[in-house]
Amino acid sequence: MTGKTPVTVVTGFLGSGKTTLINGLLRRPEMAETAVIVNEFGEVGFDHLLVEHIDEATVLIGAGCLCCAAREDLAAALSDLVARREAGAVPPFRRVLVETTGLADPAPILHTLLADERASGPCRVEGVVATVDALLGAGQLARRDESLRQAAAADRLVLTKTDLAGAPATKALRARLAEIAGDAPVLAAPVAPGDLFAASGPDDEAERTRRWLAAPDRAHHDAAIASFSLGADEPLRVDRVVAWIDATIAAYGDRLLRLKGVLDLEGGDAPVAVHGVQHVFHPLRRLAAWPGGPRRSRMVLIGRDLPREAIERTFATMCRDAPGAETP
Repeated sequence: MTGKTPVTVVTGFLGSGKTTLINGLLRRPEMAETAVIVNEFGEVGFDHLLVEHIDEATVLIGAGCLCCAAREDLAAALSDLVARREAGAVPPFRRVLVETTGLADPAPILHTLLADERASGPCRVEGVVATVDALLGAGQLARRDESLRQAAAADRLVLTKTDLAGAPATKALRARLAEIAGDAPVLAAPVAPGDLFAASGPDDEAERTRRWLAAPDRAHHDAAIASFSLGADEPLRVDRVVAWIDATIAAYGDRLLRLKGVLDLEGGDAPVAVHGVQHVFHPLRRLAAWPGGPRRSRMVLIGRDLPREAIERTFATMCRDAPGAETP
């Protein structure tokens, strides 16, 4: 196989429907040749989809998908799974889903996927999907830090049990998630693979870029979480952007739950995606093409007690204005 294998992290609080979501997705023909890595296989209810055991850690499930029990370090498990694919020891797969436990903070998982060469060498992070229980989610977000971190890290949120929660409660929860997760789309289960995963063609990628750039810049801050946008209408220099990201992560990494965006860099004719978590950011990735409309850079930062004015000032100084020595 050529290119890096896309990896999506599926997270969500206890009982929020992660396994149900994955089961529903794997029944779709578009999800054939998908590998699933779970923290502990015994916790995942894939039994009705099982076809045959390959070895003690890997099971072949419906539609040509694999389920791998990650009994060791995630990077080692992912590297081993890719190596066995290349050796023909397991069926081929074109996508990997990593399911977290219900109490997991996705940040260390993303850190591993971004920073560990065993994972980042053969694979690339495509995104984070978080399930949120529409019936209990508001209380969990208010009382459980794990739930808050899962939502803040998400690129897409999937509301489950909306039929039990009712329209008013679901509407209020959508509003709260918009405050926490910035511009991450909030979808209601059931969802199709195309709602969560990028298609292979450039048209889909361009449309996602267009929606990201067209989203209104907005800021939110409360006692638990802060999110705000940074933008530039003129092309940016890559060395200045990287220096600013490095300085920002060094200063606020412990509080920075997520940094993600699309950049217009000098000398380039295509947008560049950037995203990071805590003290690590992924190498810049060039996308296929700009969508129609004006080109611009846009990033969203989500975290705790982030000093917005200071970050905006250093972004302007280091990225948009003449080079300066100021750091966050």
